[in-house]
Amino acid sequence: MKKLKSFYKYPPLTERKWIFPLVIGSVVTLFILFLTTLISPSGGIPLLSLYRHYTTPWSASASAAIFVESKLHTLPISAIPASPRFAYLISGSAGDGCMLKRTLQALYHPNNQYVVHLDAESSPEERLDLHKFVVNAPIFRKFKNVLMISKANLVTYRGPTMVANTLHAAAILLKQDVGWDWFINLSASDYPLVTQDDLIHAFSRLPRDLNFIDHTSDIGWKEFQRAKPITIDLGLYMTKKSDVFWITQRRSVPTAFKLFTGSAWMALSRPFIDFCIWGWENVPRTVLMYYANFISTPEGYFHTVVCNAQEFRNTTVNSDLHFILWDNPPKQHPHYLTLDDMEKMVDSNAPFARKFHQDDPVLDKIDNELLFRGQGMFVPGGWCTGSRENGSNPCSIVGNITVLRPTAGAKRLENLIGSLLSNDSFQPRQCI
Repeated sequence: MKKLKSFYKYPPLTERKWIFPLVIGSVVTLFILFLTTLISPSGGIPLLSLYRHYTTPWSASASAAIFVESKLHTLPISAIPASPRFAYLISGSAGDGCMLKRTLQALYHPNNQYVVHLDAESSPEERLDLHKFVVNAPIFRKFKNVLMISKANLVTYRGPTMVANTLHAAAILLKQDVGWDWFINLSASDYPLVTQDDLIHAFSRLPRDLNFIDHTSDIGWKEFQRAKPITIDLGLYMTKKSDVFWITQRRSVPTAFKLFTGSAWMALSRPFIDFCIWGWENVPRTVLMYYANFISTPEGYFHTVVCNAQEFRNTTVNSDLHFILWDNPPKQHPHYLTLDDMEKMVDSNAPFARKFHQDDPVLDKIDNELLFRGQGMFVPGGWCTGSRENGSNPCSIVGNITVLRPTAGAKRLENLIGSLLSNDSFQPRQCI
């Protein structure tokens, strides 16, 4: 015991002077650290936990910062103006030049953006006539919001070249970067049933991320007649248009993504168009490569992308905003609409209808009763301040382009949107 006691005896007093400051400093330090684990200067998250969060090498935030995806995102939807803007693609083929001009006049508004396209099958004379119409119209020159694709694309109906042309136009409209909110694709055989003031008014209260796209995953017979066959669109390789053709090999339905189908006509949000063009995830490119050999690509590409992209699949409204009259069961093409269909068109509350023959009398009736448009004139809106006396063109004098004068068409469209977004119809959290 004496040996043990002598082993543990205290050191001399001169050697113990440094112990007291060390002990006091340690106690104070531990006390401060204890306080920091309880509260931060802002009264929020403990400082120590913040320190650990940002210094742990493989924390969620640290690992996310390594990858480029964390730096890419959709354009923020902030400071949304009261009146939305629309970006239109109006496309046609050989012989559609005159009808395209009429549709453009019926859709025009100074606050919107327009891209017109006559495909490469059209004659140079027809395309030159459309070009002169676009560049010489005083109102188009004033607002510089109508562009014609000068290097025409060859577009094969039912083929991927139609989707390629749509993406081309969307990219042009994004490059203009004037703050439009929805992209709407139409053909020269489409026609509006409401004024642009009606459309702008009805959409002004809607979230800007909604995508109006008719879609379903119940592809039924299309699995065997469209998904499994492999087709070739010669419009991708040749200078002359021809129909797509099939090769003998067949393929399996993809498992990496789920197929959706629907209407080729849609109103897509600016954030979703950004996603399709910039493609910060690989979904748009992967799906596009698959649909390069798919029959009726326009009826599946955007539908499959929007419903397989996690950030957009809950933004869909299941409608193409069109009145279209189909056979039952539907054939490849819908009926051409006539005067006999006028009442059904109005009762549908749809803002657009198709298909129409060029200069069909029903178009004059739509102009007179729904659009209040004189022959060869723009559809009047709040921006038109000229006189209407003696058949004068009220849009010859431009006033405040933000003023809206909605008609009864706005109420019809609001009724349609209300029914589409009702609890019974709108399923905001799933693509089905």
